[in-house]
Amino acid sequence: MRDFSYKIVEQYGVISERKNGAETLELNAISYNGRETKIDLRRWDRSDGGEKMLKGITMTYEEAETLRDALNKLDFGRG
Repeated sequence: MRDFSYKIVEQYGVISERKNGAETLELNAISYNGRETKIDLRRWDRSDGGEKMLKGITMTYEEAETLRDALNKLDFGRG
């Protein structure tokens, strides 16, 4: 089995929390296996003092910029 490692390079923010803060949805910059840093939007289980990656998406900075531009076009019910 191949080794897997990650390093959270920068934490941009917690988007939401569940289960009294033990599970969070976070936006971070992460390097996987020592590779180029990418933007990561993912749920984390931090219960019992641990840290477990849950479901999420990882994208390049260019993809994140395109997503940001698309989100800026949303009305969010203000219409």
